[in-house]
Amino acid sequence: MGMVSETLRLSGEEREALAEAACRLGSARGVVVISAGAESTHTAVRYARHAEAAGADAVMVIPPIAVAVGEDDLRGYYEAILNAIQIPVIVQDASGYVGRPMSIAMQAALYHDYGDQVMFKPEAAPIGPRLSALRDATAGRAPVFEGAGGIALVDSFRRGVVGTMPGADLIDALVALWRALHAGDEARIYRLSLPISALIAVQNSLDAFLAVEKYLLVKRGIFQNSLVRGPVGYHLDTETRAEVDRLYEQVQAALRETATV
Repeated sequence: MGMVSETLRLSGEEREALAEAACRLGSARGVVVISAGAESTHTAVRYARHAEAAGADAVMVIPPIAVAVGEDDLRGYYEAILNAIQIPVIVQDASGYVGRPMSIAMQAALYHDYGDQVMFKPEAAPIGPRLSALRDATAGRAPVFEGAGGIALVDSFRRGVVGTMPGADLIDALVALWRALHAGDEARIYRLSLPISALIAVQNSLDAFLAVEKYLLVKRGIFQNSLVRGPVGYHLDTETRAEVDRLYEQVQAALRETATV
């Protein structure tokens, strides 16, 4: 239950109810990660403790986004969460969408102090160089996940990520791409990644991600509607919807072709 589940638009009661449902429905199928970031340390700790009690395997935490938090206060925010729970905390620098970039030094210091209880999902631009800087600052030991919907998965994989945490609309294609990367199948890698990246590139803001992903989830028969809680800053127009349809078919064609290789 990450940011693109409209977490930032939910009330506290709704967030906790959704976290409980995600743990109840998902725990038997795999790992459940719950977003616990908030505008105050008090509330983020509350969400993190609630997620752990509900059965989450980890929490993912963005920093406060309404104010420019200094590095000492930001470190204290994450330390309070880490000290409050036993499960891993995925530090999400979501500044590609909201907030401001976090320093590599501060993130590395958290890892040095807390070890593998700290994981990372860096999404600040430029993603590749910052990912490598974080890897190097933690001597290659910190678990780092690719973000940005999978658009940079090929480059991020070559820089040492341990996984990707995308939206739900292209899971089949991204799983196929991940397997191709592990197999070192260069032809298959680029046959899959190019249309995937083109489709994700349409989703150039948080609201655009929500709009396109929900549209595709309805198209795939998974969601019943594509409603997004307002106010929203992005609406799919007719031409964008047509381009999404064309690119989605390119992704599906790549899946069909590479499945026969």
